[in-house]
Amino acid sequence: MKKSLLFVLCAVLMMGVTVTVTHAADAIKLKYSNYLPPTHPLTVLQGDFCKEVEKRTNGKVEITYYPGGTLTTAPKMIDGVENRVSDIGLSHIGYTRGRFPVTETLDLPMGYPSAWVGTQVKYDFYEKFKPKEWDSVHVLFVFAPGPQIVATKKTPIHKMEDLKGLKIRAAGRLASVVTNLGGTPVPVNMADTYDGLQRGVVDGIVDAMETWKSFKLGELVKYATLSHQVAMAYTFYVVMNKDKWNGLPDDLKKIMTQVALEWKDKTGLLMNNLDGVGKEFFEQQGGKIIPLSAEEGKRWVKAAEPVIDEHIKELEGKGFKRAETEAQVKFIRERVAYWTKKQDELKIPKGY
Repeated sequence: MKKSLLFVLCAVLMMGVTVTVTHAADAIKLKYSNYLPPTHPLTVLQGDFCKEVEKRTNGKVEITYYPGGTLTTAPKMIDGVENRVSDIGLSHIGYTRGRFPVTETLDLPMGYPSAWVGTQVKYDFYEKFKPKEWDSVHVLFVFAPGPQIVATKKTPIHKMEDLKGLKIRAAGRLASVVTNLGGTPVPVNMADTYDGLQRGVVDGIVDAMETWKSFKLGELVKYATLSHQVAMAYTFYVVMNKDKWNGLPDDLKKIMTQVALEWKDKTGLLMNNLDGVGKEFFEQQGGKIIPLSAEEGKRWVKAAEPVIDEHIKELEGKGFKRAETEAQVKFIRERVAYWTKKQDELKIPKGY
């Protein structure tokens, strides 16, 4: 009797082990690549995304996370996802200018007041227009960092004329905005910006307040102008390999879609908060915030308008209809106004 009982117990235990092993073997394993440093708060939040997907799928989806560009660098992220170097990837379209021409309309000086507003607007744009340039991957969600504003080492900027002769870190379309405002754009990699400010390669920057803390730029810049009227914000993306997505069972697709939507909102709120942290760090170093007057803001908007026109002409040259792009610009501006009002109604902290 004792031997029979022992045999039954052993059999039950072995069945449990077999089920566990089989479950682990059957789990869909994904690789998530992120170029940001492992300690960056955004990196940590995306790590939580991986854990949440595994939790809600009861272990049917396991995501191995690779931050710090260990699998793919930011410019190669989209290629890496398409070619299965990673199954999921995070980067922004500024690293591959020209690859997402329609989506780049979102990166124009549209006057984003915060990361949360920018995130909602960019998601609305993608959902409404579904640009074909994304057809090679499955978009999980898009989001925005904080608006890029002017910060300088020695010269307070109250009006456009104050920018004359100043070397400002800016590249791509942002460089055109700086030029139109009267400054001299200088392309400097973010990793080299602190040194560039120290050595006088640049006199100032145009970037999100978050960088004042995360890259310690708040130790060097002393004046920051709240130039949100012409603020740009890069379009970040989290995308998945198309074949890998299509191979998922419908129930797992539904779960991952729901988690992605939640993380879109979490990410927008986090980026708002990080701007606030950057501002606080900047002020602790003796930095001064300068609000841009409403009248001066209108001048900046007018000066930046040719950058939008230039983009529309570029798209025309690529075969896109001018009327369609103008409608998209109008849509973005309307959604910025809508979500700005909603942000105030919900009392969401803006970070400044």
